[in-house]
Amino acid sequence: MLNALRPFFARLLTPVGEALARTRITPNMITVAGTVGVAAGALALFPAGHLFAGALVCWAFAMFDMLDGLLARVKGTSGSWGAFLDSTLDRIGDAAVFSGLAIWLARDHQPVLAGVALYCLVAGGMVSYARAKAEGLGLRADVGVAERSERLVVALVAAGLTGLGVPFVLAIGLWLVAVGATVTFGQRVLVVRKAVGPGRPGKDNA
Repeated sequence: MLNALRPFFARLLTPVGEALARTRITPNMITVAGTVGVAAGALALFPAGHLFAGALVCWAFAMFDMLDGLLARVKGTSGSWGAFLDSTLDRIGDAAVFSGLAIWLARDHQPVLAGVALYCLVAGGMVSYARAKAEGLGLRADVGVAERSERLVVALVAAGLTGLGVPFVLAIGLWLVAVGATVTFGQRVLVVRKAVGPGRPGKDNA
């Protein structure tokens, strides 16, 4: 859904990418820095109850997810390694966000919501795994109502508003992410099942 906004952000960040292209900074450096920033912000600020600050820090570093790809295109260095690194490190950033929220919720005596946050972490990983496994089989499974960008935006906006004192919004946001990730995983499984059909052989191992 939010992929429709990518061209807008790409145009917005193009001058930054062109400026960085004249330096020794590489797209992979930006990818790593973005992940470290998101993980550090989420795990340092969320558990301490600084939800608004944590959301801002995570959002700022999450924008690196677009900047690294833009810089790679400007420099002409796009490749399989960069794509693999970006996708893999995204999982670390997502895990940090939902783990940080789960820790704060557990400390705040909200065990049910802490469990929902951990479920969001696991379900998000399954959504990504389903797509990666499908692509490994030569299929496409990039459908879904709640891809990574949607899940991250909902979680960070909910956390930020909670930090500003808006009640119930974190609970609503986490449940939305949980349901959306579950539905998206189901959509991807069904797409692969339909593409494979009952008679096409495949590998069982991960």
